[in-house]
Amino acid sequence: MMSQTIEKVLQGQRALVTGGSSGIGAAIAYAMAMAGAKVAINYLSDSSAAQNLVNKIKGAGGEALAIQADISQEQAVENMFQSVIQTWDSLDILVANAGIQQDAAFTEMTLEQWNKVLAVNLTGQFLCAREAVREFLRRGVVPELSCTAGKIICMSSVHDVIPWAGHVNYAASKGGLLMFMKSLAQEVAHQKIRVNGISPGAIRTPINRTAWETPEAEAELLKLIPYQRVGDPMDIGRAAVWLASDASDYITGTTLYVDGGMTLYPGFREGG
Repeated sequence: MMSQTIEKVLQGQRALVTGGSSGIGAAIAYAMAMAGAKVAINYLSDSSAAQNLVNKIKGAGGEALAIQADISQEQAVENMFQSVIQTWDSLDILVANAGIQQDAAFTEMTLEQWNKVLAVNLTGQFLCAREAVREFLRRGVVPELSCTAGKIICMSSVHDVIPWAGHVNYAASKGGLLMFMKSLAQEVAHQKIRVNGISPGAIRTPINRTAWETPEAEAELLKLIPYQRVGDPMDIGRAAVWLASDASDYITGTTLYVDGGMTLYPGFREGG
């Protein structure tokens, strides 16, 4: 992870990061902890990775806990939120980050692959956001913590606007998430709840290692990135901290593209 001091702009707040045990989620969880938040790290199956991150945060002076849940299951999500609220009295920030890919050519894609990706990437966001909004409304604004009642960050992808052949289920889930985020933001803004999205581009995480781990693969990838570097997970972590802080208080219903310019259609720089 890229090292950079993070100001304590989330001091005393409580955050839940789904899919927080590795990759982008882990970077967000760590960054928010270093910004002063207590962080609940949700994981599906890798308890050791989640606990290692908890230990890292505690070793750096932060506070964290690990909590297992399948965010595509309603009862599991409700239990997870109840556990976090019972531990820390409430919740101030939800980062709905958990997501999966199950790729296939369209004619070979199974209904199970379609349904699973939509269940995690879209329904999971709905279930988590619904519980968060309920808690934010129950508690209301606590001025000494934040000028909002709560913040939701929906983790999406540049493929909410960039078509992706061979990944129709994934791209559809992210495109749906874009309008989910905007519609929810519109519905709850007057209740002092902010809802925004982050759409990462190419980030150095284990899930896409083959795209950047060799010089040849990285050179091909950089053709799609005008800024000419692959992103680091902490690029997203720092963006999430800012979007969850009062420094971004007048921003809601917006997607922040953290992509080195990938959504700028780089092929048109010299063509078109």
